[in-house]
Amino acid sequence: MAARTVLYAGHEPALAAEEASAPPGAASSAAANPTPEAPPPSAGATRLPDHRREFHARLGEFRRRRVLVPHGESGDALTVETHGARWLLAFTDEAALARYARARGEADRTWRYRTVWGAAVLDAGVPAVAEAGLPCGVLVDAGDGERGLVLPPVAGIVPEAVAVTGRERDEATESGTP
Repeated sequence: MAARTVLYAGHEPALAAEEASAPPGAASSAAANPTPEAPPPSAGATRLPDHRREFHARLGEFRRRRVLVPHGESGDALTVETHGARWLLAFTDEAALARYARARGEADRTWRYRTVWGAAVLDAGVPAVAEAGLPCGVLVDAGDGERGLVLPPVAGIVPEAVAVTGRERDEATESGTP
């Protein structure tokens, strides 16, 4: 585990070339066929498995890569608490951490972080934080829109011993907790 201190003065570290994420343009079929066609019944059904496949691919990528986990003066990982859960913060690079710092209006402060494997964040960091009594998930590249990733505290993502069960989710919903 490597520890580093990063000083940001409101600038963002140089970004590596990003992949083009804009979907390719599709020609409208309305000109060729004035009657709009309904999507095939299976179109919606195929979207969900594709979405799940993409999520699991991103989860696997997170587990296999080194990520930056910011920590406070005490050495504890920084977390945010919302909707009855605690969330560990993890960033894929210094540029993502810098964007988060700027979004919080804290670009000029010192951000200390450790570089750890994503798998260690999920398998060891989440249970350590969950010991305080709240479910714990991970926010990867928080505040980065589509580049971000939410890893909720559910089985298959975090260790089962600290995962929220369906029953616990239902009870939280009934009590008014989102």
